[in-house]
Amino acid sequence: MLSPIPVTALLQTLALLVRFAGFALAAVGALAAAAAQGGRFSDRLDVLTHFAPLWLLLGVLGLIVWVLGGGRSLVRVTPIVAAAAVLLAGGLMVPELARPKAPPAPAEGETIKLVQFNIWGRAGDPEGIVEWVRAQDADILVFEEAFARTGGVARALADDYPYQTTCAEPDPCSTMILSRRKPVSEEGLGSSVSKAWLPGAKATWRTARGEFTVIGVHYTWPVPAGPQQQMTRRLAAVLDDLPKGSTIVAGDFNSTPWSFSLRRQDKRFGLDRRTHALATWPAAPFSRRRIAFPFPFLPIDHVYAGHDWKTVSVTRGPKLGSDHYPVVVTLRR
Repeated sequence: MLSPIPVTALLQTLALLVRFAGFALAAVGALAAAAAQGGRFSDRLDVLTHFAPLWLLLGVLGLIVWVLGGGRSLVRVTPIVAAAAVLLAGGLMVPELARPKAPPAPAEGETIKLVQFNIWGRAGDPEGIVEWVRAQDADILVFEEAFARTGGVARALADDYPYQTTCAEPDPCSTMILSRRKPVSEEGLGSSVSKAWLPGAKATWRTARGEFTVIGVHYTWPVPAGPQQQMTRRLAAVLDDLPKGSTIVAGDFNSTPWSFSLRRQDKRFGLDRRTHALATWPAAPFSRRRIAFPFPFLPIDHVYAGHDWKTVSVTRGPKLGSDHYPVVVTLRR
């Protein structure tokens, strides 16, 4: 007859498994954060940089789990591994978090209020989006994924924003710029006549202070590596032909500010990115059981502006049925 396993031995075994689990979590975070450093020279490895908050979290969780498991005997290297995950992942995020912000400018003189929003083709509340947008009383709207169910958003706003430029004029397209005032020129960057050939739109207005141009874009995902970086080069070529001081660029870039790709883009554009670590994704549930993150953790929607513009305010809007949060930016020229 087999003798029963002593309770003490069982608890020790469980504690050992818990400590191993803690080590495994910390090790995954450390290895991923270490590999992400290769994003300096590899677009493939740069994909890992976007998830720096996750690698940092794994390091912290690994240490907590290890401590709960007793934090002694085997796997004593866990605190070192956890510290490596936190330092390597945090090192990717610190430049953005520490980036200095100019003090808010007063809202006087010529100001532009712009809403940047990926309204998502499957958004469950198009009516709520329309109501919220109208309440913002913005001058210019930059929409992405304005199709399927949400295609009605642009139509519903046509009385308020009668001038609507898409990325492949005159054909329907999911990236749009909506405005109250008629632009003096407009162009779809996804059309066959555009050298950019990306899902973007460009419109120019003239005021007493001169012309200014707004470009709206929607980048592809960072996976597979390569196409997103190509979009940056194409958009940069468009910006080279525009006066940098008065130009505004807004869109869903599907790229975080701790990625080396976005850092290189910031330098290449020659514009100031006015969104500082402003997380905008995810906003929608990610499972059939309607499980959702309590807060967004990836800043992937960005607004750039030239030096003619001073930042009055940059805020994140509410959940509106999309998988993104909207961004509301007010600029003064």
